[in-house]
Amino acid sequence: MMTEILSVRIDTDTKKRLDALSKRSMRSKSFRAAEAITAYVESEEWQLGELQTGISELDAKREVSHKNVSKWLDSWGTRGETEAPR
Repeated sequence: MMTEILSVRIDTDTKKRLDALSKRSMRSKSFRAAEAITAYVESEEWQLGELQTGISELDAKREVSHKNVSKWLDSWGTRGETEAPR
């Protein structure tokens, strides 16, 4: 995998914590920072994708009413637990 250099500024406390984590885990600060950035990017991509899907469903009039969602949530943990509304 190709890699590139990225410089970032972080506050002093976070830098100290990253230093300590790096030493404890015996991994470089760069490795830990890259790992964190990758996790963040994946999470943000997922969230934004889900939001866009939701917006598209609303635009297509495929929403579920608050009443149906509330009824479903109220059934959680009961003998009559219902399927998620669609």
